[in-house]
Amino acid sequence: MVKFRKLSLSPILLFFSFCFFTPAFSQSTDERLYDIIDHVSADRIEKDIRKLAGFGTRNTFSDTVSNTRGIGAARRWIKSQFDQISAECDNCLDVFYQKNLVSPEDGERIPHEALVVNVVAIQKGTKYPNRYIIMSGDIDSRNSDATDFKGDAPGANDNASGMAGAMEAARVLSQYKFESSIIYAGLSGEEQGLFGGKGLAEYAKENNWEIIGVLNNDMIGNIEGVDGVISNRDFRIFSEPVPPTETEQERRMRRYYGGEVDGISRQLARYIHKTTENYMPEMNPIMVYRLDRFGRGGHHRSFNDLGYAGVRIMEAHENYNRQHQDLRTENGIKYGDVIEGVNFDYAKKLTAVNAINMASLAWAPPAPKNVKIGGIVEPSAKLRWEKAEGDIAGYKIYWRDTTSPTWDNSRFVGDVNEFTLEGIVIDNYFFGVSTVGKNGHESLVVFPSGTF
Repeated sequence: MVKFRKLSLSPILLFFSFCFFTPAFSQSTDERLYDIIDHVSADRIEKDIRKLAGFGTRNTFSDTVSNTRGIGAARRWIKSQFDQISAECDNCLDVFYQKNLVSPEDGERIPHEALVVNVVAIQKGTKYPNRYIIMSGDIDSRNSDATDFKGDAPGANDNASGMAGAMEAARVLSQYKFESSIIYAGLSGEEQGLFGGKGLAEYAKENNWEIIGVLNNDMIGNIEGVDGVISNRDFRIFSEPVPPTETEQERRMRRYYGGEVDGISRQLARYIHKTTENYMPEMNPIMVYRLDRFGRGGHHRSFNDLGYAGVRIMEAHENYNRQHQDLRTENGIKYGDVIEGVNFDYAKKLTAVNAINMASLAWAPPAPKNVKIGGIVEPSAKLRWEKAEGDIAGYKIYWRDTTSPTWDNSRFVGDVNEFTLEGIVIDNYFFGVSTVGKNGHESLVVFPSGTF
């Protein structure tokens, strides 16, 4: 069980602590996030990755009966770990299997009919239990042939690393209470066509979940690129520009008012970028303006397809000799996704990136709704929004140059539902609004959806 130190504050320190959480300060004042970083364990992550790789293969269509080999044994073990974590936090996790049937008619990588089984652990929020932040890793693995469900495919980095990260995040974050719910998910069927993510996204839609964001972790353990670059600090955040569910009217509005790089997934990427730079300045988050790697995909896409915000978090320097390869040596080059290719300290860092961002979002109030903007042919920018519920300190307006990837300017404007930025010409910037809680944590930034 993870142990945390207790703090005893004098009245003077309590006063300064209160001041620290006033809206004039950024969210980087919450010491709990530093504690979360400190308690992520590389040793536990290594142990979990070794266990997952030790199942031989976790191909979606591999053995489901054996207790030592195949995806059945792997998912049962993952569930047992979530059950254990829950037992150590007074049953704070609701752990279950979410299943969908697939058959050869669903795709060319499906050799026979089978259940795609996800392992889901939900840590319910105290105030907004139907608002969810999701961290996912993939259970399944593959070798050179995605339909080969008998040959070895240890999948140490792809994607035991992401799955181990989700489990470790659960161990650490389960020691806290959050206002919104957090989900730790092991998704299957990724290598056959993102079927696990599709199944859970549809389950979320059917159950009317309000998803704040999906953090899909797919390969978070390799630091040695096939191009010779070695770095344990760089990582990428992939996000699509606008939701694929946008309407024709929304597309037409973008032509006149902008927003080509301001969809909900891109705002989630910016939030992760900002939080990481504030709390983990040794890391180098790289925002990539693309749904995923060139011509490739990950489980966050399944959520994007249904209109949810979702990003892929992964290593910056891939080694293709260790991905989707049969175990072998050719011309002195070793192929295959084995333990030796995983850097556990790096996996720890990226797990911490996930943990602090989920915590920050889960402690934050809901974002403002129906954000509108005005100020055409005026030397000012006007914004208006619907107030959010909860312990709100107020709202913060962000703006940036139209060519900037990040929100570079901001102003806290108090607990109001409209504000005019005098002297800020609307033509030259993009704008957004976030909700600031009394605890100092902020919601995602919301880009205006219309004018007034």
